[in-house]
Formats: sequence, structure tokens, C-alpha cells
Amino acid sequence: MSTSAVPVSLAEIARIAGVGRAAVSNWRRRHDTFPSRIGGTDVSPLFSLSEVEQWLRGKGKLSDAGAREFLWPRFEALGSRDESGLAIAEAARRMRSPRARTPSAGLSAEARGLVGDAARLGRGEGPRATFEFLLQRWLDTHVRQLSTTPPPLAALMARLALGSMLPAGSDGLTFFDPACGTGHLLAAAVEEYEGRAPALFGCERDPSLAALAAARLDFVGEDRDIRARVDTVDALRADPVPGLRADIALCNPPFNERDWGYEDLATDQRWTHGLPPRTEPELAWVQHLLAHLRPGGTAVVVLPPAVASRKAGRRIRGSLLRTGTLRAVVALPPGCAQPHSVSLQLWLLRAAPEGVVAAQDALLVDATRAARPMTREQGPDWAALTEFVASAVSLVDSPRQALPDGAVRVPLLDLLDDEVDVTPGRYAGPGPEPSPADLTSSWAEVAGSIDELGRLAGQLSEVGLSGGEARTTATVGDLAKAGALTLRAGQQPADAPSPGPRLPLLTVADLLMDGLPGGHVAQDAAHTVAREGDVVVAGVVRAFRAWVHQGDPVALGPQLYALRVAPDKLDAHFLAGCLRAPMNGRQAGTHASSSSRVDVRRLHVLQLPLGEQAPYAEAFRRLTAFESLLARTTKLAGGLVGDVRDRLAAGGLTER
Repeated sequence: MSTSAVPVSLAEIARIAGVGRAAVSNWRRRHDTFPSRIGGTDVSPLFSLSEVEQWLRGKGKLSDAGAREFLWPRFEALGSRDESGLAIAEAARRMRSPRARTPSAGLSAEARGLVGDAARLGRGEGPRATFEFLLQRWLDTHVRQLSTTPPPLAALMARLALGSMLPAGSDGLTFFDPACGTGHLLAAAVEEYEGRAPALFGCERDPSLAALAAARLDFVGEDRDIRARVDTVDALRADPVPGLRADIALCNPPFNERDWGYEDLATDQRWTHGLPPRTEPELAWVQHLLAHLRPGGTAVVVLPPAVASRKAGRRIRGSLLRTGTLRAVVALPPGCAQPHSVSLQLWLLRAAPEGVVAAQDALLVDATRAARPMTREQGPDWAALTEFVASAVSLVDSPRQALPDGAVRVPLLDLLDDEVDVTPGRYAGPGPEPSPADLTSSWAEVAGSIDELGRLAGQLSEVGLSGGEARTTATVGDLAKAGALTLRAGQQPADAPSPGPRLPLLTVADLLMDGLPGGHVAQDAAHTVAREGDVVVAGVVRAFRAWVHQGDPVALGPQLYALRVAPDKLDAHFLAGCLRAPMNGRQAGTHASSSSRVDVRRLHVLQLPLGEQAPYAEAFRRLTAFESLLARTTKLAGGLVGDVRDRLAAGGLTER
């Protein structure tokens, strides 16, 4: 297929040019020479890739990543998910071995030509970066058909497995994943592993996924002495490495598959803890992992929560507990991996060495507290989740050390009942109940906050407010032109982590939750950074606000803006107070919906000499302090009411 026949959308043109979609729409309206629509609809038009490329080059509007972005629509135009995946894997092989000329089976002539173009581009722009770009675009395009393990979860699983292995820290470890997909877990294991010469064994029944996994592991091991092997096979039905005994096994197996080979594998020797019922394929994967662990080796597997409590699997769960094989169960918050609406679990398994007495308890960890509520973006607070889970699981073999709240050691006698339910939430509560002294202290704190609110309310009620005539205002854009301030927009952070010092990253999603930065970026990267005294503005209706930043520098994500004032012309607190006025945000909004943007340049600021700004700035400070204290008091009082209601419902009322 020639590039003239490859269709691209406005969003793809924006990615090619490195701009927003609105900019492309403006080009289309303003320039008569912009390519004509070749398909799609008026709302979602499609354009010819070759015509778009010619127009962008002629206007000098190509971004540095434009070459890769031009390449991707051609892969997408192949139509078949499998063919495009195999073509990307073959391109990766050609990037690493330029003399390779034998194409993978199943590729059309068109795909083979595209492979050559991608290989040449990759050798020029960096083979690994080009492959990772194409792989990520392929995964994003087929996200509904594929289930991958997010990198933070993969890193956490590798960390838990390495930290729990007996003995730990030796060189030449063997890693195994019998349902490896595109190799996320094995790649994460290599990143977490500090030893030398690891061996990687993966299995994947989907040929395109297996090819991509092999390509990824080749890149991961290019600067380390790594041996990697990926077999294209259904590991449960036709185990390609029956004699393998790995040190570490990691797996995110397919869920709820009834046709996993129950009839064919009824007498399989791997079922040492019992034949998995037809409705329990996940327990078949668990025993498959255990069959490939050496004594002392560990496995970490992602499982749906029902596996911990379904009646059909209680005998196998009981055997895993009695033998000391199931060492820990971690309940994750929703959003950690697909399916995102489910609180998935991590099971930590260990093949105990001979002669070692089995443990008499199991560690159950309820990590659902790391969820990020009140946001549209699903997903946990990964930093808090990783720290909590890793610290709790590190104590799995330390029965005398205190566990953090949310983790509990449960004696096997309590677990081996009629249900054998290992759901962490059943045993690991949110923490100890507050004592009467704690409740008294909390009531005193609420009363103190209410008194302080009354004091601030009295001060604010004395602020004289006229009903007055309109005063002259200037927009942020006008002030920027006049040199009274500089305006910088936040940016989307790079996908790939960078080494070196890092800065906290604040995003709109963080503002919708607790206002604290939820990520990090490289300190030396070209990010917009808010420093102490800068005014930060959230340019989206649902989170619109403005404040003076205090404390250490913080990088800003998309739709956040940093305004740095000229001290001889503007007071930062005066500016933030004017910008934060709700009416100001409404008139500068682009649409009526809560997800629409606020045009920060159109926000109005009262025009006053610097000397007259001080009383306004002081009033704005008091108003902000009142607002913050009110929110904190409401949260504190809400938690206190819940604690007291629980105590009363449990019959805790005493005679006074």
C-alpha cells in the first residue's frame, strides 16, 4: 500500500507534528492548501498520509519524532493485528542484525517492504527506542484485545519475588514466565535484578506476542550477558521445558478460561496439590509455576480475587497453605491492571527446600488503601502502593517483627476451615480501632479547628466590600506582553524513565484527589517547573484553581501553568487571588462541560499599582487559609463521626 492510500486522522497528524489537535484544526481552517479529506466523516475526517507529509514539510511543521509517527500509520494500515505485530518484531530483528534478510513467515510483500523501512529508520534513530515506540503504539491500538502487565506492577512483582527467594542475591538466576505476552514481566525482572548472567524462559501461545516478547528481551539483554528463550506454545497443554527449575517465576495468566485442557491433563504430574477443577484454570497456572521452581525459589502471580474464596478451589488452597507454599496474598486496589474495575491479587508462592519446616501462618496484605479515589483517572498511587507492599512482604519470614497497618499474619488453623478463604480484606482491617483517648484528642482537634474557623470568619466579615463600579482589568496575555509576568505551560512527561535526580510531578489528576504530586520526572529534562513564589493555575474547568506555590520545586503536567511575576509590578498573592475568582474561570472557559479547558491568557486581573495590591493580597491570603482549614476540618470531622458511629453500633455506649 502506498503512503497516499494510508489514511490518518487529525489526532495522528497532531502527533506527527508534535502539536495539539486544536492546532491542526486551525491549520485546516486557515490554510486553503491543507490536504482535502479522503474519508471518514466531517466530525472525524481522514487524510492521505503522503499529502499530509508533503504539506507539513512545506510548512516546516514536522516535529523531531515525525519520522516515527509517519511510520506507524503504515503499520496500522496493514489491518491485521497479527501481521502488524509480526512485522514490528521482524523490524526489530533487522535493526539488531542489518544483514538479516529472511522475513518471518506470514508477512505480505507490503509488510516486508515496511519492515525494511522501519529497520533503516531504527538504525538511524536508535533501534531500541524505535522498537519501543512501535510496540507501545501497537499495544495502545489493540488495547481491547490484549491484556498486558503495567510496568509499575511488573516491577513490584519482580521486587517481591527477588526479595523472598531462598537464598537471595546469587548470580546466574533463572527467570520463568509461562504466559509472557510481550515480555513485560521478564523485562522488569532483568531491570530489578542486580546479578550477572540471568537466563530468561518465556512461553506464549500467540505467535505475534511471542515474537514481540523475543524482540523485547533481545533489546533488554543487549548490554548484559543474558540468555533468553521464548517458545510459541500453550504452556499448560504442551510444556516446552518440563525439566526447567527456575529461581523466579512471574506470571499474569489468562483469567476465566474454561477450555484450558482439563480433560487432556487430568493425570498430569504437575497437580501435586490436587487436580484443578474445570472452573479453576488459575490454580492450574499456579501449580504449573510451582512445578518449575527449584527448592527455595519463589513465584509471584496475578490472580482475580475470586480465586481466594471460590468453593471449588478450597482443597488446593488448603494444600498450598499446609505445605507452606502459599506464603502471602496481597489485595491490590482497582486499576492496577486489566480488568481495571477489579481488585486483583498477588500470590507469593515458595517451593520450600527439603527438610525445612513449613511456616505456621500466612501473610495477608490489604493494599486497597493505595487507591486514588475521586478521580476520573483509574489507578493506584504507585509510589505508596509499592512502598507499602514491599515493606510488608519483606517481613514474611520475620514472625516477631511488627507489620504495618493493613497487613496481618494469620495462623493456618484460622485459615484451614470449611471455606479456606485467603481474601486479605477478611482478616486485615484498616487498622486498630481508635482508643477513647484518641477519640477525645480528635474531638479537641475538631473543636480547635472550629474555633480557628470562627476567628478567620470574623476577620473576613470585617473586610469592607463595595457594591461598586467596575474597575479596569487586564488579561494574563496582556500582562505577559507588558513584561509583568511570564507564562509557561506544563508538559506531558516522557514515557520512559530517566536515570539521575528526579522532581515530583503534579498533574490535574493529583489535584482532583489530594493535591499532592503523584509522580516524578527527570530533573534535567525540559519540563515546566514551578518554584517558590510562582503562581500555579489549573487550566481545566473541573479542577480550576490558582495558588502561590510554596516549598520545593515541582514539575507541572499538562493543563497546568506556571506564572512568574515581576516583583516590581505584581504581588503573587494578589495575582493568584484575582485569577482564582470563579467568575473569572467561567468566562475564560472554552466550553460548558467540566472537562473543557480554561484559556489562561484570557483570565482577568484587576489593574492596580503595586502599593495598592497589598491589602487585596492580605485578604486573599486569609480567604485561602479559611478555605484550607474548612476542608481539613470537614475531613477530620467526617472520619471522627465514622469512628464514633462504629463504636456506638458495636454497643460501646457507657453510662455518664
